[in-house]
Amino acid sequence: MQETRERVLGALAEGPVSGPKLAEELDVSRAAVWKHVEALREAGFDVESREDGYVLTAVPEFGGAAVEFGLDAPFEVEYHDTIGSTNDRARELAGAGAEDIAVLADEQTGARGRLDRAFSSPSGGIWVSLVCRPDLPPAQVPIYTLAAAVATAEALRAVGVEAGIKWPNDVLIEGSEAKIVGILTEMEGEADRVSWVVVGIGINANIDAEAVPPEATTIREQVGDVDRAELTRHLLERFDELRNDPESVLPAWRELSLTLGKRVRVETPGGDVIGEAVDVASPGTLVVETEDGEKRVSAGDCEHLRPV
Repeated sequence: MQETRERVLGALAEGPVSGPKLAEELDVSRAAVWKHVEALREAGFDVESREDGYVLTAVPEFGGAAVEFGLDAPFEVEYHDTIGSTNDRARELAGAGAEDIAVLADEQTGARGRLDRAFSSPSGGIWVSLVCRPDLPPAQVPIYTLAAAVATAEALRAVGVEAGIKWPNDVLIEGSEAKIVGILTEMEGEADRVSWVVVGIGINANIDAEAVPPEATTIREQVGDVDRAELTRHLLERFDELRNDPESVLPAWRELSLTLGKRVRVETPGGDVIGEAVDVASPGTLVVETEDGEKRVSAGDCEHLRPV
């Protein structure tokens, strides 16, 4: 949100405040104040004009302005009611030099997951892709994926959803292991340095269970509808904290893990790795104790198995 408009919005939230007073405080003209108020109304904010001044009476339920209102993280939100893929749009922005943009949508019509699998993204969800430019070598980028999983699982737990993480980044419901979040990270760079990273996060939020695959679930099914703007703010703020403190990511991931201590099968290009998942090592490698000793897996499809 434009800085002056954000300051106007903050003043209205504490209002009522008169136009002349607001113009004086912000060192802008009264006409500029009126334009900002009208722009906020067009964005979905309810601003009443009273005898004692303007006052904010309601904020939009969802959208870019709703998420940016009160957001304590350096992301600019680009919102779409519907879009083919937030990751595709984020990659376009990254290629044009953008940074710290959150492409957010209510609905996606052409989303995909890992290995180009179709990803259901109906209206009512939270579909967001973050454009980042970390000062990292490509081998360290998986820490961003783990950070996204931690931030999302914690945001869900804050609204009462018993979420946990299956290695590396699937967010599931503890106990049933129904999937509620998908994460897809894409990047571009040289051999020793990343140019950009796009972290796509898809949350089945205020959606009927019948609208997602049978093995999945939704926030609505688990705890009822939630404030999607508030949940998105929580997610963005926590992700920002984690990316700025990478040493904190693995301990937080371990706390939320549904995989550690489980017997697993990990499908890798070199064959299946079967054994007990005992740890996760930087930047996201799964450590598996097998019959042939300890093996470390950097990528693959993980399946939780029944105990022997």
